[in-house]
Amino acid sequence: MDFELVTIAIVLTLLMTLATIWQYRLYRQHIRKVMFLLDAIENNDSSIHFPETDKRTDTRMVNHALNRIARMLYNVKQETAQQEKYYELILNSVNTGIVVLNDKGTVYRHNDKALHLLGMTVLTHVNQLQRIDPRLSTLFAKCRAGDELQVPLYNERNNVNLSVRVSDISIRHEHLRILALNDINKELDKKEIDSWIRLTRVLTHEIMNAVTPITSLSDTLLERAKEQSASQEEMMQGLQTISTTGKGLMTFVESYRKFTRIPTPEPSLFYVKGFIERMTELARHQYPDARITFHTSIEPQDLILHADENLIAQVVTNLLKNAIQAIESDEQSRTQGIIGITARCNEAESVLIEISNNGPAIPADVAEHIFVPFFSTKNGGSGIGLSISRQIMRLSGGSISLLQGKGETTFVLKFD
Repeated sequence: MDFELVTIAIVLTLLMTLATIWQYRLYRQHIRKVMFLLDAIENNDSSIHFPETDKRTDTRMVNHALNRIARMLYNVKQETAQQEKYYELILNSVNTGIVVLNDKGTVYRHNDKALHLLGMTVLTHVNQLQRIDPRLSTLFAKCRAGDELQVPLYNERNNVNLSVRVSDISIRHEHLRILALNDINKELDKKEIDSWIRLTRVLTHEIMNAVTPITSLSDTLLERAKEQSASQEEMMQGLQTISTTGKGLMTFVESYRKFTRIPTPEPSLFYVKGFIERMTELARHQYPDARITFHTSIEPQDLILHADENLIAQVVTNLLKNAIQAIESDEQSRTQGIIGITARCNEAESVLIEISNNGPAIPADVAEHIFVPFFSTKNGGSGIGLSISRQIMRLSGGSISLLQGKGETTFVLKFD
């Protein structure tokens, strides 16, 4: 009897041991399946599938459950990725630069507009802004929610008057700051130009009303004076002076009317290469004695611009004239005068036309006023050439800016 009990105990022990070993192996097998499933989901492998035709019921049930989990996890990941793309598309569609960073200066997210405004292609930490402008790096690092800041920024692409508004948010117990960036140059330019236009219209109206009768009366008196004796010579000279002065004033005022009467642009498509060639030939014809060499570069050769060709021709003609006059005014320079004209597309597919010259640099105190209407340092200059050019570019949906450095003065025409 005792022998039989011992035998049964040994058998039961062996069975339990074998069952434990089998269960452990089955457990390890299922664990490997789960790990394989997680690796497949992480690597976007949607082909993962466990057979559901196994003879063992428990294995079929486990495989069926794992396949359901795989489909659910993959669908969730796909939906999350689609949402990320959706939000990124929205973020890149707005005309405001967005930068999201933590308190350590690490950039979590940004949109294309932010990179464009900052003149960068990659931004992962605020320290990268050091090479653009150390002030900007410090501003980004120290700004706090509620701040509204403004800083001028000079990068390789453009001059930007940057407006920065800061807000914050906490996600997963981490504090993040959201910086909204805008270039307010265009808005400032528009307000300034509109103010000048209103002022100019009032001035021209009042001056023309006053000058017209004076000139008319002077001409009438001159005609009558011709019928008198020679003793009237002094009166004739005085009236002649009045008439000449009045007509000169009318011509002077008429030149300023051009600033307020620019026609509405009628854009069309035209090839930039042929356009630039015509502009340079015109400049050579107008200044045949100028000791200047033109260097042009158009990339690609079939670059096309959508704008009002006649109005843009006014802008380019004015810039070429200024460049030639700047080079010719440098009497002490013995270097060959060079005017460079380049046309290309930037990363945002805007067309850029750059006109540079190696004449004397524009002094800093003058450069900040060159686009102000009626401002001129030339003797007899009207001071409206660059003002009209800027207004034409604004009406054309573009901009004009000045860049100086490395012995060159460059005006950049940008067509968005």
